[in-house]
Amino acid sequence: MSDYRTLALVGAGGKMGMRIGANLARSDYTVHYCENAPAGRERLAAEGREASEIHDVIAACDLVILAVPDIALADVSRDLVPRMRSGATLLTLDPAAAYANVLHQRDDIQYAVAHPCHPSVFLERRTDAEYADAFGGAAATQSVAAAFDDGSEADKDALEPVVRVMYGPVDTVHWVTVTQLAYLEPTLVETVTCMLGTFMKEALDETVERTGMPRPAAEAMLYGHIQIALAVAFKSTNPFSDACMIAMDYGRDAIIKDDWKKIFDQGELDKVIARMLKIGRVNRPQAE
Repeated sequence: MSDYRTLALVGAGGKMGMRIGANLARSDYTVHYCENAPAGRERLAAEGREASEIHDVIAACDLVILAVPDIALADVSRDLVPRMRSGATLLTLDPAAAYANVLHQRDDIQYAVAHPCHPSVFLERRTDAEYADAFGGAAATQSVAAAFDDGSEADKDALEPVVRVMYGPVDTVHWVTVTQLAYLEPTLVETVTCMLGTFMKEALDETVERTGMPRPAAEAMLYGHIQIALAVAFKSTNPFSDACMIAMDYGRDAIIKDDWKKIFDQGELDKVIARMLKIGRVNRPQAE
């Protein structure tokens, strides 16, 4: 594939579809916004984007972007992939379905994945719009992790400009394998990071309930220490104090299991992705 000119965005009226569609609408690409749900069509109409019927346009598209829930990708790809033109590319936004090999396969099309990293906690924000854009894809710069296992370097070079528009503003597109991308999400950022985020919220609630202190006081202490803990741990801005290290060791002993790193075993990755996709097991090649 030397170039992408005509795109289909499936699920264009959903949360991610609306975000991506807003960026694509400002580009030079010809984009067909495809959405079945009436509420999604209403959202598209409110933004001045005309909804297309995917079956009417798919054969003319160089790139088909599936902005639909992971658990729907098997059925959606089974319907759409046979209708794609030879040489086109199917792009999903998450690696789970590609990793588990549930996408409908054809030898004459290509498969890629591109997932936003979201704006870094260490990003230097200078405008109100950048501060307001925690998710990315609007004003704050973010990176993207992408996989194109059956694509050449030229194929990646051709797809990257589309990915940059979809998630823009983008500083870097990190090309990894589908399996590596699956270790990033879910293992690193959902199994660990998102879990810890909700765990800290539970700890905040428990602190307020147990002590009866004003919630703003607990929030101020927690939010400031989230920042300094990340800065010290990842950027070595200052060392943790000796007393803090003792409390951290106590926290590890009290909260974290000794065998927690087993989540990086590929068998464990298989289990969590099977749960996410609501399937019995993943069907990855035994050679991995």
